[in-house]
Amino acid sequence: MKIQDIEEIYSGYSKQVFKYLFCLTHDYALSEDLTQETFYIALKNIKQYRGECKLYVWLCQIAKNLWYKELKKQKKINTINIEDAQLISYENIENSCISNLDLINKIKKLDQRTQEIIYLKITGELTFKEIGEILGISENLARVSFYRGKQKIKEVDKDEKECKL
Repeated sequence: MKIQDIEEIYSGYSKQVFKYLFCLTHDYALSEDLTQETFYIALKNIKQYRGECKLYVWLCQIAKNLWYKELKKQKKINTINIEDAQLISYENIENSCISNLDLINKIKKLDQRTQEIIYLKITGELTFKEIGEILGISENLARVSFYRGKQKIKEVDKDEKECKL
């Protein structure tokens, strides 16, 4: 692979990979470090890329695996799954954005996939097409799940306001 090809891959996908990692970590510096490591590993293993999915989806899978390794290294959790990873991410958000605590608690009440879609859309600023490709679902399902998640949050918010009255 030529250096020019490597530079094109990095310039074309580094922002997307960073946004995805930031959705998982909610830590700017850690996301930058993991993005760099993602491209290093991808470069070392580029021959293993079979083209069965889009390149940025493959890169995001590498990034997610690195995030899980980071969680294990930090010994914050013993068993890794996406729900546990999100709980740690939520803690980071709560520490830095107290005003968003209510919204976060409402999002936590949603099913796992909807939570992931909402965070990828809001925090990662990814398109529904990108979210669908990363999660292995259709663009339309990502869009509908996001909309339904927002509706559920609004319903919870409305119910809580009525209870306070």
